[in-house]
Amino acid sequence: MTIHLLKMAVGAATPEDVAHFQRRRHQSVAGRMVVCAHTRHMPRRRDEVLEGGSIYWIIKGAIRVRQRVLDLVESRDDEGRPCCRLVLDPALAATEPMPRRPMQGWRYLAAADAPPDLEDDGTADGLPPRLVDELRALGLW
Repeated sequence: MTIHLLKMAVGAATPEDVAHFQRRRHQSVAGRMVVCAHTRHMPRRRDEVLEGGSIYWIIKGAIRVRQRVLDLVESRDDEGRPCCRLVLDPALAATEPMPRRPMQGWRYLAAADAPPDLEDDGTADGLPPRLVDELRALGLW
């Protein structure tokens, strides 16, 4: 059964910021472009994440974008401490914004609780994402 990861995109105000930050992390692994990120602990449910799971990024208080997880690898950080290297697909998929409280580290996200992807143009019903956010904040969406 597939399970996803949920993590804060610290310092990002938009999905474009996440893409911009990650461009510096692009690298080729086995002839394929990937993005690598690190987290402190290896997920215990690693196999379930690797069965098609994604990492959902929380930006400005809402899940706004997801990225497919390609691999989770035991690694060491710059100071020699054990950590988990997240190997991610560089493609980002905008999602329907779903409010979330701030948190530290990462959490699991059940597939049934994951927000759906937005249309290819990044809008909901043809409206700009910022307008949709404002309407949601007012309880009108």
